[in-house]
Amino acid sequence: MGVTPHNAEVIDAPPPHEAYANAPDLRREMHQVLALGAERDGRRVRTVTGPPVDATAAERAWLLRRAALMDRMALGNPGPGPVGAAARTAEQLALHDRRHPGLVAGPHHPDAITPDPGRRPYVRQEYAAWMAAGRPCGSGPGPG
Repeated sequence: MGVTPHNAEVIDAPPPHEAYANAPDLRREMHQVLALGAERDGRRVRTVTGPPVDATAAERAWLLRRAALMDRMALGNPGPGPVGAAARTAEQLALHDRRHPGLVAGPHHPDAITPDPGRRPYVRQEYAAWMAAGRPCGSGPGPG
C-alpha cells in the first residue's frame, strides 16, 4: 500500500497471492524471462512468426516479467540479495513507465505508489493488469 505524493490518497496494490495467481511456476517463468532477455540482447533470434513486435512494448513486457519474477523470488527468500534485486528491477520498470506512460496498464502511475518498500507494489499492480489483459504485445512465450 502506498500514498500519492500530492494528496496522500491511500492506494491499494494487489497482494502477491492475487497479483501472481495465474503466473507460470517460477522455474518456467525464469526460463521464459531469460529467453526474452536473449532475444532482446540479440543473443537469440525471435522464434515467433507473425507481425512485427512493437519494440517499446516488448521491452516493457520483459521489464515487467523480470521485475515480477524477482519480486516472487524475494517473497520466497526475503534476504538482502533477492529483496535488493526485486527493488532494482521494480525501479527499472517504473523508470520505463515514466518515459512511456501510455503503456501503464493498472490504475496508478508508478509515482503514485511510494518507494517504501520499493516499487514492488507497483510491479504487482502492473503484472495483475497485464495478465487480466491477456498478456498483450511483446509478451513472448506463453504460460503453457
